[in-house]
Amino acid sequence: MTTTSKPSKRPEFRNISIGDITSYRLPVAGIASILHRISGALMFLLLPFVIWLFDNSISSQVSFEKFTALFNGGLGMPGWFYKLISLGLIWAFLHHMFMGIRFLLMDMNHELISKQGGRTSAQAVLVLSIALTLVLGAKLFGLY
Repeated sequence: MTTTSKPSKRPEFRNISIGDITSYRLPVAGIASILHRISGALMFLLLPFVIWLFDNSISSQVSFEKFTALFNGGLGMPGWFYKLISLGLIWAFLHHMFMGIRFLLMDMNHELISKQGGRTSAQAVLVLSIALTLVLGAKLFGLY
């Protein structure tokens, strides 16, 4: 007499809804990848501000003095607001640059494509971008 066993139930995969996002744990590489997209969008959206800053910083001595005075407050906004926008741009640039270098290294080196290599390189990108942002932010806000 032979017994037949039921086949084991296959795992059920479903799309993640907006309500599930808070309970879903993204790996570090996923967080770094999402931040890469956010930093690219931030740089794109703030491009008019960057062009305006660049134009005012190199046009003449008077425009440069107006540019530097902006960080002490101007155009109806306090100076810290402009410094905060600049700090966001600094973070976006650094994170986007380090993630780009990470992707180039992944294209050249098969060891970074492994699960551990991806995790380690994503952690390195996050640590480097945040650390350099803090250092440059301290300089921007006059802490040293």
